Amino acid sequence: MRAAVVVPVKAFHAAKLRLAPALSPEARAVLAREMATSVVAAAGRLPVTVVCDDPAVRAWALEVGATVHFTPGLGLDGAVQAGVASVAEAGAERAVVVHADLPLATGLDHVVGRTGVLLVPDRRADGTNVIALPTASGFRFRYGPGSFARHQAEARRLGLPVEVRADAALGWDVDVPDDLRLPGGADLAAGRPA
Repeated sequence: MRAAVVVPVKAFHAAKLRLAPALSPEARAVLAREMATSVVAAAGRLPVTVVCDDPAVRAWALEVGATVHFTPGLGLDGAVQAGVASVAEAGAERAVVVHADLPLATGLDHVVGRTGVLLVPDRRADGTNVIALPTASGFRFRYGPGSFARHQAEARRLGLPVEVRADAALGWDVDVPDDLRLPGGADLAAGRPA
């Protein structure tokens, strides 16, 4: 079964605004880029399509070997929908949508799944950090607070089996300053200008 990874990436200069109490705008942009680069690398041999609406992100994505699907004006849900359609058109039967703010991501093969919808929630079981699904399912994405419950409900609406996979690495996303201190004590803010 052919699978492809879709990574939505916000403009680095506008990313992670909720980290402002801990990091300068420049440090937030660098961190966002570093995390996105790690997520693309975690895809390994799976093809990656970055969905974005920023020329600098498009240039970065091409540098790291990803395909780019430019999605100005679509917002997150629309961009992901367009990215899934794009990889389907290229022949992928499954799409693995992975957010770009997962600093502990090292591999994605184990979350591709075979049937239905596989969800990796954030560690608070509120957001959806990873979702793998059949590209032809007609799934409608609804990100934002509470997306994990909404995505489960969408899979049920479509009659698709749902697998929830707890994953300590993929469940750790970076949204607020407390998220910068990783398990084991590493601090993503260390050495960066506040």
